[in-house]
Formats: sequence, C-alpha cells, structure tokens
Amino acid sequence: MKWLIAVLAGLLVSLPASAQEVAPDVLVKNVANEVLDIVRKDKDIQTGNTRKAVDLVEAKVLPHFNFPHMTSLAVGKDWRQASPAQQKALIDEFRTLLVRTYSKALTEYRDQTIDYKPLKMLPADTDVTVRTQVRQSGAKPVQIDYSLEKVDRGWKVYDISVAGVSLVTNYRGSFAQEISASGIDGLIKSLHTKNQGGDASVAQKK
Repeated sequence: MKWLIAVLAGLLVSLPASAQEVAPDVLVKNVANEVLDIVRKDKDIQTGNTRKAVDLVEAKVLPHFNFPHMTSLAVGKDWRQASPAQQKALIDEFRTLLVRTYSKALTEYRDQTIDYKPLKMLPADTDVTVRTQVRQSGAKPVQIDYSLEKVDRGWKVYDISVAGVSLVTNYRGSFAQEISASGIDGLIKSLHTKNQGGDASVAQKK
C-alpha cells in the first residue's frame, strides 16, 4: 500500500492552464515537491481522516487520470463487448475503487522520498514513461513508473507500474475471470459491492 504514496505525490495538485506545455517529468517532480510538503503538515490525514483524504484525491488526483482509457485497458478484450451504459458503469466503479485505494494510502504517509530518472522523450512524443524510485527508511527502494499520454487537455496518466508490475495488467486478470464467470454485469456488480463495502464516505461519492 505504501508505494501508492509516490503515485499521489506525483499527481496531487491543481495545475495551471499552461501545464500541458510542461514536460511530463518536470510536471511530476514539481507537483511531488509541493504535495509532500502539504501532507507532512496535515496531521488530520496522517492520523487517518479518510474523508479529508478522499476530498484531496477527488480534487487533486483524479483530474490527471484518463479513466476511460485506464478502464478499457484493465477490462481488456472484453471492453468492446460492453454497451456504452456498461462502459460508463465500469469507469465509475473503477474510479471509485482507485479513490478508496489512494485515500487509504494518503493516511499511511510517513517519510517517503522520491528520486527521478532522466526522461527519454522526443519532441514529437505523445506517450511517455516517467520513471521514479521511492525511498523509505528501513525498506528497499521501489521503482514506480507513470505511463502518460498527451491529450487535448495536457498529459494524463493511463497506467502505473510498481516494481515492473502494471496496475491495469494486474487488474485485467481478475476482471477477465469475473467476466468469464458472470459477464460484464457481473464485474460491475462485483466492483460495486467491493466499493460499498469500504468507507461509505468514499463509496457513495462519484
């Protein structure tokens, strides 16, 4: 769970309209520096105030994710079988699942620091990977890579890899099993049940 702090650190901030002109690695680094400072000073979040963490994630993290693309990758080949209404439901539930996960991660923040690797990017590139390494006292460094794509509104995250394991690929396996057993509606129901089973303040906000 603690590796998610780095994900949040790279994304938790409101960005100016000109942000799309900033290189993705510079964007992640600048945001991380400000966010880590905020979280270090916020005793409410550090002591487990989930509602405050949820509000922070909703306001600062979610705008920087491409949830339709992320969800379609996680669902995989079965995405095309889903109706527009089912696709919307999957996006909403997947979004809520990640909000719950990130909010919990925020409350577990302690003393993580982030190292940034040089970005390999050509001027015309619209799909890049920002590589970072998270360090924490008493633990081995963890490699976290952000996959970003450039869209009309700037750079958006569509996948995250932790120690070489892709977030969307990791979910794809369990989603495929659920769809095989119960269909698209079964997966939607399973995600909804899981989301409702967590903190109600998180599960009910969409």
